[in-house]
Amino acid sequence: MAKPGHSWNRRKSKKEEEEEEEEGEDPVDAMIARTGCTAQHWALQDCMAEHRDWRRCQPHVQAFRDCMARQQRPRPQDPEQPQRSPPGH
Repeated sequence: MAKPGHSWNRRKSKKEEEEEEEEGEDPVDAMIARTGCTAQHWALQDCMAEHRDWRRCQPHVQAFRDCMARQQRPRPQDPEQPQRSPPGH
């Protein structure tokens, strides 16, 4: 079973990653992987594992925040596709 919370530890070895995959993927890691912000997430995690002080990791925090914000912005619709009206209209 995945560990609750999000710990600030070193990156896992290949063997540890394989063992965790057998248990199932962490839902937080899965969500971050879908955003495309995995590199920024791991850079932040590595910084936190090293310094254990979010104030010293602000460049990493900001890079991760910016990446996540880009992923959460609504994307403009493709002008080639017709607009759908809500159900019932």
